Amino acid sequence: MNSFGRNFRITSFGESHGAAVGVVIDGCPAGMKLEVQDIQPMLDRRRPGISSLTTSRNEKDRVEILSGIFEGRTTGAPIALIVRNENQNPKDYEEIREKFRPGHADFTYQEKYGIRDYRGGGRSSGRETVGRVAAGAVALTFLSEHGITITGKILNIHGKTNPGEFEQEIVSAREAGDSVGGIVEITACGCPSGLGDPVFGKLDALIAGAMMGIGAVKGVEIGDGFGVAGRFGSENNDQMTRDGFLSNHAGGILGGISSGQDIVVRIAVKPTSSIAKIQQTRDIHGTVVEISVGGRHDPCIVPRIVPVAEAMLALVLMDCMLEQRKVSIKGLFGETGN
Repeated sequence: MNSFGRNFRITSFGESHGAAVGVVIDGCPAGMKLEVQDIQPMLDRRRPGISSLTTSRNEKDRVEILSGIFEGRTTGAPIALIVRNENQNPKDYEEIREKFRPGHADFTYQEKYGIRDYRGGGRSSGRETVGRVAAGAVALTFLSEHGITITGKILNIHGKTNPGEFEQEIVSAREAGDSVGGIVEITACGCPSGLGDPVFGKLDALIAGAMMGIGAVKGVEIGDGFGVAGRFGSENNDQMTRDGFLSNHAGGILGGISSGQDIVVRIAVKPTSSIAKIQQTRDIHGTVVEISVGGRHDPCIVPRIVPVAEAMLALVLMDCMLEQRKVSIKGLFGETGN
């Protein structure tokens, strides 16, 4: 599947070393103010080549709006956003074109399709997330008009929780020809109560699915997550007063529906699969071989995944807000309903 969402629907396109990457958005309400400068800052946070700690692939990631905008406002038509690939180097992958990179999707793509793009993984590359971030920036513009903000932060790099140690962990891994992962937390503030649809459209299920849809993510927690397993109910329940809740162990979601509290999500990000350290693998002929992945790769994807996770949470919340328009007589947008 290359599409996501029910009401605010996005379809991403493009490959790591193709001509371009981007996204088509369908279902964006008409009349919303939207220009390039509403989208570009998110892409700048995600783009490669901006730090000595990231891949040296230097892409400008300048977004172009091809359709769906007239005189600075959305028209209700599909919005097409494109980012040209300008710094590809597919020759980096010639040596391993017949080898499966451990930890990557090379083997499973070959098994599923019988063909794969060996140049950086094609669609399985982190470069695919450009379209998600661009679409997420549009969703964030909509959400901000309704008082909702989304922020992300790094909690952990390779087990270290002190931000002052993050850079050294990444540098050490890079110097060893290796990579490291970490944990990111994303929080949505100002979200109204009532979002999410029981039983199979629960908000936490939609968020978890969206986060797990990011290639490097291997685990998701909502609220206190796995921490709740060791508590009594009396400790874990978010008790209420006239003024609201006394705690937020549930992470802003009860019964799959937003409670009006902050929505708190944490994701576990794996170490980057492409590393220079020599490993054992097999090739497309079934022969066991050694592999060392050259080229330009992030020793840690965690810093650049923060805007991607923010974007995915924004996409889910906007989609749910548009869904809520259909079912609530209370309304979330100031209307009274019928």
